[in-house]
Amino acid sequence: MRQFHNIAFPLKLARGAVGGPERRTDIVELADGREARNSPYSASKRRWEVSSSIRNLDDLATITAFFEARFGRLYGFRFRDPSDFKSCPPLQTPTPFDQLLGTGDATNKTFQLQKTYGDAAGSSVRPIILPVLGSVRIGVGNTELPASGFTVEDLTGTITLALAPANGVLVRAGFRFDTPVRFDSDRLDIAHDAFDAGRVVALSLVEISI
Repeated sequence: MRQFHNIAFPLKLARGAVGGPERRTDIVELADGREARNSPYSASKRRWEVSSSIRNLDDLATITAFFEARFGRLYGFRFRDPSDFKSCPPLQTPTPFDQLLGTGDATNKTFQLQKTYGDAAGSSVRPIILPVLGSVRIGVGNTELPASGFTVEDLTGTITLALAPANGVLVRAGFRFDTPVRFDSDRLDIAHDAFDAGRVVALSLVEISI
């Protein structure tokens, strides 16, 4: 049974989030002074601290209800990263040609949404598994497909085209997306600083696989 609730963390409480991608690198210093570096992770894992946006009793009631409904760390949920939630830069509008999904072979109709981060020296590809329905745009070759030309699975990020692209034709996409996360603690510590104000001492979210 998938331990995930397809519901979004309150957007208002996400706006002051502090965090981002985290990687793990093992470093061994060799006898000649050089280093051997290796990473056991094939992809980064994101985490955020979100307590700074919770400032009044209504916010406390909102986060308490959300925390209880997720049973603490038990159930994951959607989180909108304020700095990384589009196939393009955050202040731009997604186009059908933002991200390369694959190349047609005249047979395959199924493609995975993904986002590539990189530059001339290297890159990392991130599968996008929680697209925002209604935001996905698909480009095949130089043409944008109509909404009737594809379907989107919102819990896998799988795109299925009505027609298989011809051999060698590039398939691209533009979209908005969420990140699957869970609470990083089973405890919610609340400080009541005044009669009508309060705060959460610490509240961390960590990215998960679903």
